[in-house]
Amino acid sequence: MATPGANLTIDGQRLWDSLMQMAQIGPGVAGGNNRQTLTDADAEGRALFQSWCEAAGCTMGVDQMGNMFARREGSDPDALPVYVGSHLDTQPTGGKFDGVLGVLGGLEIIRSLNDMNIRTRHPIVVTNFTNEEGTRFAPAMLASGVFAGIHTQDWAYARTDAQGKSFGDELDRIGWRGEEEVGARQMHAFFELHIEQGPILESEGRDIGVVTHGQGLSWMQVTLTGKDSHTGSTPMPMRRNAALGMARVLEKVEEIALSHAPHAVGAAGHIEVYPNSRNVIPGRAVFTVDFRSPDLSVIQDMEARLQTETMAICDAIGLEAEFEKVGGFDPVTFDETCVSAVRNAAERLGLSHMNLISGAGHDACWINRVAPTAMVMCPCVDGLSHNEAEEISPEWAAAGTNVLFHAVVETAGILE
Repeated sequence: MATPGANLTIDGQRLWDSLMQMAQIGPGVAGGNNRQTLTDADAEGRALFQSWCEAAGCTMGVDQMGNMFARREGSDPDALPVYVGSHLDTQPTGGKFDGVLGVLGGLEIIRSLNDMNIRTRHPIVVTNFTNEEGTRFAPAMLASGVFAGIHTQDWAYARTDAQGKSFGDELDRIGWRGEEEVGARQMHAFFELHIEQGPILESEGRDIGVVTHGQGLSWMQVTLTGKDSHTGSTPMPMRRNAALGMARVLEKVEEIALSHAPHAVGAAGHIEVYPNSRNVIPGRAVFTVDFRSPDLSVIQDMEARLQTETMAICDAIGLEAEFEKVGGFDPVTFDETCVSAVRNAAERLGLSHMNLISGAGHDACWINRVAPTAMVMCPCVDGLSHNEAEEISPEWAAAGTNVLFHAVVETAGILE
């Protein structure tokens, strides 16, 4: 088998044109995209992707979760495929590149191999995983989670959106429930290209992030219960203010995360206060604390300290507290051989690079459980993502896809 040469590069303009064409489907209100999973826009984006794959000579497979698999044959019919991909669904106010770059970057690999008339020993399969974002049907990475055996298919089908529509019914409605058993496919390796969704690569002036680990995550829902009472007539010493307790707990969340700097993070994004009236002292506050770290022991420490600190705060001001773990997954260590293929590709192409820990969850984090996996990241402007103003440059897109190209082709094996 030959090693890919530095002159093996994709067509950056064709990749960019494809990204811009896909972005016309499910346009947002501020220049980005609203192509939420299992909507009509999602179905339209899938159809366009399928047409492109078939035009590139691939055969398309679809499993019972709607995961799409576009296969380019290799020379060895018995060799397991090298998979590459990400997701096409977006946030309600999503950008044009989150997930989509990884799918269309994979397609560009196929197109470029065709242009150069290069055969690989292993087949290459470009994948679009369903419902990575989890914004319409929680949790995130739902279909890759079923593929990896994290969730059952029946449980996934029963997930509902804000209107009470089920995942299974909506998958049927848009016509993208396939016949293939979920998770039956075996992988030689899996690679995912993604925008960083953070500011590190841009601030460090690096072209490529070599992702070595994925942060683990803990979502702990905290409910503080006090007593609703009139804000004007209740003396200060007699108040049982749940919002005050929440404010003090959130200060502790900041302290706990900072104590494990630089890789641990923590905040509360989901907050509800009851009865949420201007002249009523809140009697109940419900909020979810999101702790993340690449070290499981750190996550466990942060969870334990959250409960201890919360109980001390509640005892001091007369509140009760309940805790419920509503989500989470353990940290991920990506496959050393696949990670080395990514790093070697960046060096071969003369691109500046650095090791990264992914702060967000990705389909690769679940697939890592069933196949050797690695991720490539490229910068995004100001680290902004999950926002319609999300932006990358054509040069960043091409550089990331070229690294992906080399890593995938090296793993799939070029015939001499």
